[in-house]
Amino acid sequence: MTQEAIDLDTSLGYLLKEAASALRAAMEDVLRPLGMTVTHYSCLELLAQRPGSSNSDLARGAFVTRQSMNVLLQSLERDGVVERAATAPSGKALPTRLTEKGRRDLAEASAAVRSVERRMLADMTDAEQAAARAALRSMVRALRAG
Repeated sequence: MTQEAIDLDTSLGYLLKEAASALRAAMEDVLRPLGMTVTHYSCLELLAQRPGSSNSDLARGAFVTRQSMNVLLQSLERDGVVERAATAPSGKALPTRLTEKGRRDLAEASAAVRSVERRMLADMTDAEQAAARAALRSMVRALRAG
């Protein structure tokens, strides 16, 4: 039985991972001076778009473990960036919301991240960007379908 070798120069999976790695590094570069990581920024962005999210929801959205997200949320709560209910309205999930400080921090971070995305897409036409979004969504659907 012979194995088919993966040609890294033409592998879409490898290129996708390389692009994701380059994007993350560029985001870390612009977020670091703001005292943030990509996960920290992702958490704030998720809370802005989905107020009241639970630790589990945020962990899934930021692609980290629940334990990692819980540690981050404790730190953000201590720093006055988020607030969580003292008791869960139902079940065990504590809904989390941004504070005014959290919204200010997010606004600054979002501007920095948008600059990275503009740089990443600078050489692509609107049609190429739309095609890339469609292709990526198709890949995610195919992989999740199993």
